Parts: sequence; C-alpha cells; structure tokens
Amino acid sequence: MTAHTGPHPTRRLILQGAASVALIGLGNLPFAPVRAAANDKYPEEVFKLKNEADAIKALYGKTAEPSDKVMLDAPEIAENGGVVPISVTTTLDKVTSISLFVAENPNALAASYKIPEGTMPAVANRLKMAKTSNVTAIVEADGKLYSATKEVKVTVGGCGG
Repeated sequence: MTAHTGPHPTRRLILQGAASVALIGLGNLPFAPVRAAANDKYPEEVFKLKNEADAIKALYGKTAEPSDKVMLDAPEIAENGGVVPISVTTTLDKVTSISLFVAENPNALAASYKIPEGTMPAVANRLKMAKTSNVTAIVEADGKLYSATKEVKVTVGGCGG
C-alpha cells in the first residue's frame, strides 16, 4: 500500500487544466478567415425590397435564365406557411451564390447564400410564406444567373382551402 501526501487530482481540477491548455493553444491560431467573413457586405437594402425582379436586379445586377440544372424542391401545398421546407441543388460548375425569392411575401428576398469554392452547391431552409406564391431559386455560376421557379400553395390553418 502506498501513501499519497499531496493534493489528489479531482475531475474538476483535471478539466480546468485541460481547458487552460486548450485556451492557451487557441491563442496561437490565426483568426483571419473569421475577420474576413465578418467584413463581407450584408445586402441589407436588398432584403427590404418588395418586388422580386427589383430584388434580383439589386442583388445581382442582371436577370436569370431558367435552367433544368437548378433543382428546386418545395411542397406543392404547404399546410403551415410559417415553416415551408425548401431546398436547392445544382449540377452547375463554379457556383458562387444561391438565393431564394418569394414573390408574394412582403419582402421578396427570403435567403441568400455565398457558396465557397470547392463546396457542394446545395442549400436548404424553412421559409415563411404569407400566402400562395411562386418561389424562385437563383444560382450564380461562372458569372451567369440560372433559375428555377415553383408555385407553393399555402393553405389557411392547414384546412386545404
């Protein structure tokens, strides 16, 4: 049998030591990518526009052409306009952004994503829709705009009417 004369390490002491080592280690990491992302201009004014065509023009400066390479997955009927599941995928190369527009919402632009190089161009979101409307996905790829549109019928109170 051996006798210990010093303080016994407790679980709390070990966790505090591990946390201290981890924080000291983080002090040596460069955080430049975080600062760069924080400096990206948020398109605040575009999110306030009422008209879909105006919002697309303000965000991208040009119009989009319909493409079968942009797949917009949305329900035909949404029983709850507060949470309408929408997803967008594409087989286009060099995708730099994907945006979602709801024509009949008070603000046309619902979501906009920047797609980093080398990332699979796919996004999903739950949109709030005021009423039955067309949902348009805009994909920016290799400097051109491509779109897909689908009508989503929003029922009142989930009654199907």
